[in-house]
Amino acid sequence: MTDDTTWLDATAQFELIRSGEASAKELVEAAIERIEALNPTLNAVIHASFDEARDRPGVPFLLKDVLATEAGRPYHCGLRAARDAGFRATADSWLVERYRTAGFAVLGRTNTPELATTVTTEPLAYGPTRNPWDPERTPGGSSGGSAAAVASGMVAAAHGNDMGGSIRVPAANCGLVGLKPSRGRTSLAPDFGEFWGPITHQHVLTRTVRDCAAILDATAGPAPGDPYAAAPPARPWTAEVATEPGPLRIGYRTTLPDGTAPHPEVTAAVESVARLLDALGHRVREAALPALDDPVLGETVPVMFGSVVARDAARWSTLLGHDVSPDLEPMNATLAELGASITAVQWLAALEAVQSWSRRMAAAWSDHDLVLLPVTPEPPLPLGEMAPDAKDPFELLGDLTRMVSFTIPFNLTGEPAISLPLYRTEAGLPIGVQVVAPMGGEDLLFRLAGQLEQARPWSHHRPPTHLPGPR
Repeated sequence: MTDDTTWLDATAQFELIRSGEASAKELVEAAIERIEALNPTLNAVIHASFDEARDRPGVPFLLKDVLATEAGRPYHCGLRAARDAGFRATADSWLVERYRTAGFAVLGRTNTPELATTVTTEPLAYGPTRNPWDPERTPGGSSGGSAAAVASGMVAAAHGNDMGGSIRVPAANCGLVGLKPSRGRTSLAPDFGEFWGPITHQHVLTRTVRDCAAILDATAGPAPGDPYAAAPPARPWTAEVATEPGPLRIGYRTTLPDGTAPHPEVTAAVESVARLLDALGHRVREAALPALDDPVLGETVPVMFGSVVARDAARWSTLLGHDVSPDLEPMNATLAELGASITAVQWLAALEAVQSWSRRMAAAWSDHDLVLLPVTPEPPLPLGEMAPDAKDPFELLGDLTRMVSFTIPFNLTGEPAISLPLYRTEAGLPIGVQVVAPMGGEDLLFRLAGQLEQARPWSHHRPPTHLPGPR
């Protein structure tokens, strides 16, 4: 293999193997070399499984240390108690089996905030993951380790999951493509039918739209017994990437629900993409999207998040054989305490309120084919600003609520949303913009994302924290 494979996407790496130009073993060894060189700076990979990947080679891949379990491998979800106990999973998740069947080789597991509950990856258990574009800033969370690994060139794709923005926020912070698919598009089997209620979605972080589509083609579909199943696509999503979307009605908004404006460069990012879409022939208009301002979200989301964190703490206490509550980080301890006081009646009332609100949000599709929004109201934050011990837990919860204002609504509705790396700040930091589609509308997202990738390419942008040149 004479050429460096660092910046080849997964699709190109599969082609190298198929053509015989490179072997899967060579690709694995090259990725191991990159991880060993970069990880001391970035702290993206917390559990390596290099020998296993050498025994079962394929296109290099990493798993976030949440939900995607591997039999016999460490599984800690950012918890100090699980780390200290040396906890290991007992079974492969169904999604991990699908990644392996697709031809990926798992080289390790990536860092995540404790219980995946925040938008920065700085767990007390494993320390902060650093953004390859600026190591003094966060890569985002909760799939921050996966994002840093892909953005730095360690691997071309990595697993993530999204409970309130946890794929889209790291994608936006690290200059990547990050899709939260429709509810039920990928499975949480065998352990869960749903996780954190109906809000958890799983997919990957990639550098190209075609990889995002191809991996969804390989992994989508329900497992037996799943409570949700998204309608299957009319044709492969990879075919949609090269398909012209035609003129679309696209509404955009930048104002937060509290009436404030995001950071000026975030506003500039959305407005820049709105102008590009207009130039591409779409009908682009500012949109009020009044459902985003509905106070029901502020009233119900704390009930839901308190409940799910309390359940996570109880689940881990059972797995480890002792109460983990005293070991939780301050914000999670506060949420778990809140959740322990919430009754089943209150949980069901919150769920009903969210479902009613989701119908009001769905009314947007009578006027728009797609919606354009920020991902977060701020560019990548400095490390420490939202660290788990940085400030009072209630202040952290307030910061978190603001940071997910544009992302968590679509975890609640289950509608697909994608972050695309279409803008950079004056300092060169990536800012992603979010495009949202109606339920089951990944085909439309991939068509538009493919058009935007052609119109404003990003693959030539490389962070300063990477391996230079051919080896």
